[in-house]
Amino acid sequence: MSSSPPAIEIRAPQPARRRRTTSLWTVRAPIARRTYWVLALIGLFTPLVLWAGLAAFGGLDPVFLPAPLQVLAKTWTWLTETGLLDDMGISVYRVVTGFLLSAVIALPLGLFIGSYRAVQALLEPLTDFIRYMPAVAFIPLVMLWVGIGEGSKIAIIFIGTFFQMVLMVAEDVRRVPAAQVEAAQTMGANRSELIEKVIFPSAKPALLDTLRITMGWAWTYLVVAELVAANSGLGYAILRAQRFLQTDTIFAGIIVIGLIGLVTDQLFRLAHRRAFPWLYLKG
Repeated sequence: MSSSPPAIEIRAPQPARRRRTTSLWTVRAPIARRTYWVLALIGLFTPLVLWAGLAAFGGLDPVFLPAPLQVLAKTWTWLTETGLLDDMGISVYRVVTGFLLSAVIALPLGLFIGSYRAVQALLEPLTDFIRYMPAVAFIPLVMLWVGIGEGSKIAIIFIGTFFQMVLMVAEDVRRVPAAQVEAAQTMGANRSELIEKVIFPSAKPALLDTLRITMGWAWTYLVVAELVAANSGLGYAILRAQRFLQTDTIFAGIIVIGLIGLVTDQLFRLAHRRAFPWLYLKG
């Protein structure tokens, strides 16, 4: 008798095993709110711990690197005895005023540069040229033209932020999809309607982000602005402390500016979420 050949078992190919990855290391994956704040606190306090350790065990003179507690004590003294709130108030006024003046002019100008090629050709090369000039180089001219009052400080902050803001606004406008503009033109929209009802609304989320970023630049020009015959403000206090090697005051001023900037940035982020909630929907 002939025996039948043994049956051959055919197995389907097994799919490749995927490595399990946590959401922390998944690209652009959301994480829990609690996890976010834990990581944020770690990121904020780790440099503080390293600073304290270096000040305590690094063998450095406190004149060059004061300890965090020394800076905290100086900040408290500044707050209760030497007018920290007054310095904060005048600095916030200068920064916000210079920033708002920049925004009032830069937003419509950038909108036209981004919308019309003729305006772009006329103004963008000039704006590119001026924005590379350091704001500190304009101090002699500002003092000559504006004087040494509050206007000069605001003018320096304006110069430092305006030209960058114009170009960023124009770029935000140019990122509006051409399909939206073409669809509106097909439906008979005229030029003003294209700008008012298509381009500007579509660019608004990016424009608010641009304002948030340029507000940070406005704060970076504060110390430069308060070089101009100032006798108050956080930048002035930092520069005055430099003359007398009061390093703890320098650190205190820098940290206060950083905290104000952090609060301002978070307020801009909150405004962005409230104004454009659909951008934060999960899906």
